Amino acid sequence: MKILDVGCGTAKIKEAIGIDIVKLPGVDVVHNLNEFPWPFEEESFDEIYMNDILEHLNNTVKVMEECHRLLKVRGKLHIKVPYWNHRHSFGDPTHVRYFSDNVWQFFTGERRSYYTKARFKKEKIEYTYDSKARKIFISKKLMNFLSYFLCNIKDGMIIILVKE
Repeated sequence: MKILDVGCGTAKIKEAIGIDIVKLPGVDVVHNLNEFPWPFEEESFDEIYMNDILEHLNNTVKVMEECHRLLKVRGKLHIKVPYWNHRHSFGDPTHVRYFSDNVWQFFTGERRSYYTKARFKKEKIEYTYDSKARKIFISKKLMNFLSYFLCNIKDGMIIILVKE
């Protein structure tokens, strides 16, 4: 299995090829991730991981299209991003994008499918919760409901998309 870890920094996924903008321990390919295409052949990866990197990149649609280009059919795209209304999302001056549940619908064809041809099937969307919110609101169901009205409950999203 061939795996790409996009924006791996020093925490590269085991057995993956790491690509990042800076040469750090674990980075195999140095490349500006805001410049396309990335230096890999079409359909060359079974899995791509983007852990806490997508929020730092300028053009989400282009990045998703590039991941689609690089993934084999039925390949998996693993994404981890901060949740849009958590303090960590807006608290980092290097973040240029913010993510809610609806963003992924653009890439599954559920919503405004004319913006991109990159099509994925949604396999999983799961949330991570703020440690203080977990102490107050024990139920995930309650935290999900309250997150529509209150900030700092959901702190992140973990998404798995499959190339169709």
